[in-house]
Amino acid sequence: MTTGEDKIVTGTRTGNGTRAGSRRRRRVGMGLAASVVLGLVVTACSSDSGSTASSASSSSPSSSKPTDCPAAQGPGGAPAGQTGSGAPGKPAGGPAITIAKTVKASDTSTSTVIDGAGAQIECGKTQITTHSDVVYSSPTTGGKKTDLKLDLQLPKGDGKKPLIVYMTGGGFAMADKTGNLNQRTYVAEQGYAVAGIQYRTATTGATYEDAVQDVKSAIRYLRAHADEYGIDSAHVAVWGQSAGGYLAAMTGTTNGVKQFEAGDNLDQSSDVQAVVDEFGPGDLSKTASDFDAATQKRYVEAGSSTAKFVFGADSKKKLTDDPSAIKAADPSTYADSSDPAFVILHGSDDHLVSPSQTLALHNTLRDKGADSTRYVVKGADHGDLSFMGGDSKTGLKWSSQEVMGDIVTFLGKHLNG
Repeated sequence: MTTGEDKIVTGTRTGNGTRAGSRRRRRVGMGLAASVVLGLVVTACSSDSGSTASSASSSSPSSSKPTDCPAAQGPGGAPAGQTGSGAPGKPAGGPAITIAKTVKASDTSTSTVIDGAGAQIECGKTQITTHSDVVYSSPTTGGKKTDLKLDLQLPKGDGKKPLIVYMTGGGFAMADKTGNLNQRTYVAEQGYAVAGIQYRTATTGATYEDAVQDVKSAIRYLRAHADEYGIDSAHVAVWGQSAGGYLAAMTGTTNGVKQFEAGDNLDQSSDVQAVVDEFGPGDLSKTASDFDAATQKRYVEAGSSTAKFVFGADSKKKLTDDPSAIKAADPSTYADSSDPAFVILHGSDDHLVSPSQTLALHNTLRDKGADSTRYVVKGADHGDLSFMGGDSKTGLKWSSQEVMGDIVTFLGKHLNG
């Protein structure tokens, strides 16, 4: 077996404080639903070079000086394709997306506005051991068995590490576990075991229920192997971006909901103690509600990866055709006071997922008595756009010390108690 290794730096953080609150759950609510042709087709950052490890050896970092974190790339390590604003496009390796021409300003009265400009996160001081391509589940979808894998990063140091399970974006059509390596590495350096996971998508005939089951299955697997990896199984968070943010929110609000439990290690809990949702949709029929009329129309069309993810691969329904199914797929439907603590982030200028999506979830969580903090990153676009368009600067606010500092502060408050 082979293993990859990355290195990190002790994290800097700026930005505002965060909230608290955590518990258990739950209730029911079923149906189908998921997100529209969200442009999240490209996963956020770079990839480890594959390997086939289930265990890893460690070696000394090559440098003790802070360095740039791993470079951002598209799926498979290749730069993503160019898409024009307001027009459908197809990034390398992914389905077509639609980028809105206009974005309506949303209410920030219950949120904290931050800038996200300034220094970038740095990596390079802490030794990281990576366990690559660990099979955590082998579900069957449409009669076909799929081995779902994860990459687990573990920082050097004594003691068991709180666990963070990370889901990348991909428009519900793809889910590259190697995505967003720079930010995952940075967070791992702060003292966390960070697992980037694959999950089933519409491309494989899966629905949102399957994908949520996958996230919970990964959590149970890692709890079952906590002693082997040195994981603190009592303190677990989920973190996702775009489609991954949606799945993180669904996972958090469905703590204890049996409908989403399936697979192995069912003697283990899949409950989480904290949720990080970056620019994820919620009501999947309204993902484009802040956008121009033409974009709104395209987002609800039948046959999109989102519609298939909600209704099934053979469905001809538009996302507006079945409100009950959409409601069953909305994390807000399951929200109550026993939910884990949430931190939610969205760019004010997001052209792929309407900022009002995370606002609605945030306000619902607060109304139900749950602990939720929402940050609006001033002027920031969708985090995945820098990998789909040719503008490498688009994603910089999301990897700034300010934004990542707020995330790390939140995690420290709720996972290190």
